[in-house]
Amino acid sequence: MPILLEEDMRFQLPRMHKVKQTFPRPRLGDIEGRIAEEMDKAEIRGKINSAARVAVAVGSRGIKNIALIVRTVVDQLKQAGVSPFIVTAMGSHGGGSPDGQREVLRSYGITEEKMGVDIVTSVDVTHLGRTSRGIDVFFDDSALSADMIVPINRVKLHTDFVADIQSGLCKMLVIGLGNHIGCTAIHEVSFDFFGETILEATAIILGRNKVGFGIGIVENACDETAMIEAIPSETLIEREKDLVRIAKENMPTLMIPEIDVLIVEEIGKNISGAGYDPNILGRSSILKEFVLEVPNIKRMVLFDVTEESHGNAIGMGMFDVITRKVFEKLDLEQIYANSIAVKCPDDAKIPIIADSEDEAVRIAIQMARDIDKEHLKIVRIKNTLELETIEVSDALTDYVSTHAKLSLA
Repeated sequence: MPILLEEDMRFQLPRMHKVKQTFPRPRLGDIEGRIAEEMDKAEIRGKINSAARVAVAVGSRGIKNIALIVRTVVDQLKQAGVSPFIVTAMGSHGGGSPDGQREVLRSYGITEEKMGVDIVTSVDVTHLGRTSRGIDVFFDDSALSADMIVPINRVKLHTDFVADIQSGLCKMLVIGLGNHIGCTAIHEVSFDFFGETILEATAIILGRNKVGFGIGIVENACDETAMIEAIPSETLIEREKDLVRIAKENMPTLMIPEIDVLIVEEIGKNISGAGYDPNILGRSSILKEFVLEVPNIKRMVLFDVTEESHGNAIGMGMFDVITRKVFEKLDLEQIYANSIAVKCPDDAKIPIIADSEDEAVRIAIQMARDIDKEHLKIVRIKNTLELETIEVSDALTDYVSTHAKLSLA
């Protein structure tokens, strides 16, 4: 039985035009030099000199230059005369298993051979305490065995909640180093209180006096390293609040306000924890408010999942149509482990499956209400990290020509 009518398949799709979106672009040139400077600050150097074994916590996806950053931090610790090792800090990702998490790090270019230190992927945890809402806080045993812990993470807006603290060093301490058990426990709390819970849990963890300092990273709107800062544990929470505000100012947006069909070429765990960033597209199973300007999108189409995701296509449930290519890449075990841990089943649901990209777009057009088929507003993006160049249909070129930050490429 045909999915669409013959006239729907014969319908002439509009021409697409490349468009450049202009964003502020602060960039850090000498990454290794900046890290050396930051780790030589008196308040940081004193902590390094008092430690023997240091656990460097790594695990978040999609961070530009992450292998270089981690290797440089490790080298600086070695030069200071301490013995660093890397621990995975990614909660339920990689299926929540040691082998899966080691493979995720490998896909980032982080291996024992390249980093020159051991990588520990144990998922054993210790119970550290309980928040005021009764949420249990767990922490990685391997990290606790060290004299000092140094988390490395990007600070940015979170995909599921809005608070002073969002995605960054505190979240890595609480969820990333909580491993699968801790990640699941923290997600018992409603997202209405998630930021508050992260802060409470971070305070419990910092109270163990194992975290020496964190390496905070901020990226610009073009997915480039804009800032790197070593933050002592004593000021970590307050400084991370500042970095969240800076990260928000450097976030990209999709500057087309009204879209009939949005085509997204790919989603993936290396792009965002939710597969794509809801803060940019304005579509989420969790977020009730968006702090950035988001477009009004009638239907969304997904063409592919990144190889770095290893089949974890969480986030596809927010799309209306996917291609068979996406469906054939799905690793349901990884998707389910992730979605169950964070209690977001809608993100794991499988949308309508089209045999081709062309058919996927036509299905989305057919399902969109109140549109002008003679003047379709179609936008195509690669993913929500790379938004400097997008494509728009004929009907949107007039809007582009009048926008100060948009230009035909």
